[in-house]
Amino acid sequence: MTSPEPPVFTGLFPVNGATRLYGTIGDPIRQLRMTGIMPQVFAAVGANAVWLPFEGGADLLPVMLEALARMRNLGGFTVTIPHKTGILPLLGRTTRRAEASGSVNLVRREADGTLAGDIVDGVGFVRGLAAQGHRIRGASIWLVGLGGAGGAIAAALCEAEVGRLLVTEIDAERAEIAIDRLLRHYPDVPVAEVVTPPKGVHIAINATPLGLRPDDPLSFDPMTLDSDALVADVIMSPVETPLLQRARTHGRRIHHGRHMLDHQIPLYLDWFGIDAKGIDVVALVRSIGT
Repeated sequence: MTSPEPPVFTGLFPVNGATRLYGTIGDPIRQLRMTGIMPQVFAAVGANAVWLPFEGGADLLPVMLEALARMRNLGGFTVTIPHKTGILPLLGRTTRRAEASGSVNLVRREADGTLAGDIVDGVGFVRGLAAQGHRIRGASIWLVGLGGAGGAIAAALCEAEVGRLLVTEIDAERAEIAIDRLLRHYPDVPVAEVVTPPKGVHIAINATPLGLRPDDPLSFDPMTLDSDALVADVIMSPVETPLLQRARTHGRRIHHGRHMLDHQIPLYLDWFGIDAKGIDVVALVRSIGT
């Protein structure tokens, strides 16, 4: 059976007084795909809405949140580097999943002005792996980086019942807090910190920002892994990071960061209360190809 064809766009909604505002907060934000994707998603599902980039550093985050909470036509926003962990205590309400992950990447403005946060980075990443045919349950996984995305992915992997989760994090305090949190919420999953690449790993994941800039060092050398290991990255732009390029050049299987976002967007719409009207949103996002 073939997949249904993505909908044909007949044009975007004009901006008017009833337009709902959505966007992404981060620093930097020039690498975002969302500003190209979401207007077309909104058009396909019939939502009168726009998606805007909100750029600001950690010093501006409290001020930005206060202003956004007062905007009655704000629907919500996603959160990217470097705010995913810092934003959590600044919100009025957060989900249990966000508390378990220690981070937030999705915020909704409630009718009373409360900003409510959730985290779907990890769920999107795990769904992306599964959609590409990679086994998660019972697998041995090495995760490098326990920041906002890494903490969310770690929690989602534990929820998916991986066989063991090995983590590497340069910030010792962050590692200790994250591992304690994971063991508290998922006591049946073996979680341990490692310094060097372990043997027998099925999937190795870069969840650090390394790779966003051309002169970044590799977060790890994929050549130290077993030859059948899958090398995955959370970074979406560039599409193929230096880590993935090196892995592919030397015969390793790779998994691009865009799969994580593709499988998050249906979760965004659910959180914002936007009806997708039976549309295959993942297929739609892939067809946009931004």
